[in-house]
Amino acid sequence: QVQVAESGGGLVQAGGSLRLSCVVSGTIFNFATMGWYHQAPGNQRELVASITGTGDITLRESVKSRFTISRGNAKNSVTLQMNSLKPEDTGVYYCRAVMTSDYYEAYWGQGTRVTVST
Repeated sequence: QVQVAESGGGLVQAGGSLRLSCVVSGTIFNFATMGWYHQAPGNQRELVASITGTGDITLRESVKSRFTISRGNAKNSVTLQMNSLKPEDTGVYYCRAVMTSDYYEAYWGQGTRVTVST
């Protein structure tokens, strides 16, 4: 019943920007942690950025000067602002949400694709 929906991916030239959004629906619980994961073609999925319900932020070292994660306007939502995009940023970006239920269940979205051209 819980759904995680990502949006905002697309095609952009190197040096451009995109803003990704993730919205969780179908739950009465607040999120404990929400994060963005990047999976480049042929590579493992890796954490890019995360934010806790109390506002603690983690960013991968390679994106600290370029990306920003923040809470969205909806209660269970986050955005990922991506600036100065590079070809290596190409891939599918997945949103993961951990809710503050008894079991702190984790949910994944279907992903949104980002392509950075040279």
